[in-house]
Amino acid sequence: MSYEFLNVEVVDRIATVTINRPDKLNALNAHVFDELDGVFTAFTTDPLVAAVIVTGAGRAFVAGADIAEIAALDVAGLERLSARGQSVFNKIERLPKPVIAAVNGFALGGGCELALACHIRVASEHAKFGLPEVKLGLIPGYGGTQRLPRLIGRARALRMILSGEQIDATVAQAVGLIDEVATATTLRDVARSIALQVSKNAPLAMARAIGAVNDGYDRPIDDALALEARLFGSLGATKDMAEGTAAFLGKRAAQFTGE
Repeated sequence: MSYEFLNVEVVDRIATVTINRPDKLNALNAHVFDELDGVFTAFTTDPLVAAVIVTGAGRAFVAGADIAEIAALDVAGLERLSARGQSVFNKIERLPKPVIAAVNGFALGGGCELALACHIRVASEHAKFGLPEVKLGLIPGYGGTQRLPRLIGRARALRMILSGEQIDATVAQAVGLIDEVATATTLRDVARSIALQVSKNAPLAMARAIGAVNDGYDRPIDDALALEARLFGSLGATKDMAEGTAAFLGKRAAQFTGE
């Protein structure tokens, strides 16, 4: 399937989604959200995709939302836009396959929120992160006020949100916003290496692990542990668990089928 603002490539069961509006620094508009929604819906059940890398074309990952589009909206329109962005980013966060953000430049506003929705984040040494919405008389509307505090703590998140400041990749790694820093030339190789590593693991186990983390994070610990136990037990009915344990005991590589 072809897209106007996305380049999608699948090699070795690794899908790379490149947001491609370089003249607009890959700003998110309604059309980009529709295309992201469509491609991640397709990935959910695509047996040829085991992991996904998200990145941007040119010198930005995503430099934010399309301000011209936002400026024309009234109260109801802004609320609908926020709900739409949240829905798409929820779909990315809940994808039962690993999603890796390869942040190659500016990740501001909606771009930072997109990175936050991914499961793993790596960035080039030149990347910049920020939530500058207060400078426009707005607040982050695509999950930033909720995901960032959960990731780096409330105080540090509030400082970023209330100041609108940008932080570089070194600081982002230090506060836990990203997992690894790479050079500009090695960024995609690093992201691909991670994607290949995780894609070798049992698909159903990875899906359950993503679900356990996402669904258990805000529950009381006893409820979250009960959820973990249920998901742990459910894997006993899978062929992949039988294969994984047999391969370990037989000192051979497992051949998982996602069954």
